[in-house]
Amino acid sequence: MNTDASTPAFAPTVLAFTTREKARDLLRRSFTRRRARLHLVRTAEAVGNALRGSLVDAVVVDVCAGGDEAWAAAALARQMPSIPFFALAAPRLADAAVLGRCAALDVADVLIEGVDDGSLRELVTPLAFTARFATALQGAHSVLGLDAPLQQRAWEYVVSAGGRPVRTNAIADSLGVTREHLSRSFAASGAPNLKRVIDLVRLIAAAELAKNPGYDLAEVAVVLGFASPSHLANTAHRVAGIRAASLTRLRARDLLIRFTQGRSRSRV
Repeated sequence: MNTDASTPAFAPTVLAFTTREKARDLLRRSFTRRRARLHLVRTAEAVGNALRGSLVDAVVVDVCAGGDEAWAAAALARQMPSIPFFALAAPRLADAAVLGRCAALDVADVLIEGVDDGSLRELVTPLAFTARFATALQGAHSVLGLDAPLQQRAWEYVVSAGGRPVRTNAIADSLGVTREHLSRSFAASGAPNLKRVIDLVRLIAAAELAKNPGYDLAEVAVVLGFASPSHLANTAHRVAGIRAASLTRLRARDLLIRFTQGRSRSRV
């Protein structure tokens, strides 16, 4: 997915299926380059390929056009429960049959064209994968003993990435300190190494995605930017002492506890 230089580092990635120019214009106005990464596609196959190619925060499916193709795209919601799907419908099409079909497919919400035009981003963004992931881990730093303000700010930056690769120099730049100062201060008084914490957060994201029926572990590795499935497997062993296959059953708290049991330090 091509992005613009003005797009924030972790702006939500919104994938949208539509064949109508009116809907495409609405989506471009709602998810501007400064606030989101918008990827427009015209087929259900393209929706599936995009979901398996990189981390998508939310999917919008225009059910006003596309017929069976649109509903095939919407049906992917049941395969990817971690990724919220939204149906875009015109008022005349948002009848009980359409709403019932959306509910049966586990669509997160129905966006009404002409009614919700000015608030599409506000309706979608809070439910986006990265936003929910960061919220779920907001207080988890205390389990790791990250109590200093700098540690907490660095933690918030890492979890805001939603499991995407994060570089320590990018965190340092965002906090206004040098990379060396950040790494040294973060790991002070026996706290975990920053690089190891980054790996932990990425592993927690992998565990969340691995529970989706539509992803296998190789696809999870691709989506989160691991170099290979072996890289994901090695990270799981190093950070939590587990096999990658165990990610499908372990919760974030399980991984945090395993991490604190002698696996929180690495070479800087």
